[in-house]
Amino acid sequence: MANLTSTERKLRLLLERIAPIAGDRLPSERTLAERLGCSRETLRKSLVVLEREGELWRHVGQGTFRGKRPHHLPIRDTLVIEGATPPDVMRARLLLEPQIAAEAARKANADHVAMLTSKVNVGRKGRDRQECEAADTAFHNAIAEVSGNPLLIQMFGFLSGTRRRIAWQREWDRTYRRVGVDEFRTVHSDQHARVVAAISQGDADEAATAMKVHLKTIETTMQANSAE
Repeated sequence: MANLTSTERKLRLLLERIAPIAGDRLPSERTLAERLGCSRETLRKSLVVLEREGELWRHVGQGTFRGKRPHHLPIRDTLVIEGATPPDVMRARLLLEPQIAAEAARKANADHVAMLTSKVNVGRKGRDRQECEAADTAFHNAIAEVSGNPLLIQMFGFLSGTRRRIAWQREWDRTYRRVGVDEFRTVHSDQHARVVAAISQGDADEAATAMKVHLKTIETTMQANSAE
């Protein structure tokens, strides 16, 4: 770090503000050069250094992205995730996750139910936003796993990846500021528990309905935040 040029140092600081998460798309070279007060040639030299370190990766004609080049995700899929808005994510979740919950109800055994119940209990004990968010992610991932369908699991994994995008995180942070940790530990966890209860009874329709109610609660809160 001691041997960094002035442009490299300023570029690293800028990226922490405008593209902090792996997969974030960087602005154009012209925009970056203007913000850094350097020539595009100087900027490119710094970009090469950061790319060599795995801090960013570039794809000709499609842009420069933060983090290491993804090997598990085709470039077109990466761009789909890049362009997904929070409303897009919620609509997709509402279409997919109730059906995953229904399939989980058809496939779940006693061990699955015990595991899902433990996920709910972890959520009830969340001490801060980070723990609550991790518990929520673990719960929804577990529902997909219980479905036992590798295609549904893969589709959910792809959809879940969009929740790590900065646009989603901003809306999610605003939502948590509105509802608070207490609401997650009570209202949201109660809704999770109703999904598990339906799954434990093998009631696919009720599992789908309970999941839809839960997701609609999140969607409504996020819409309220956006309107403010």
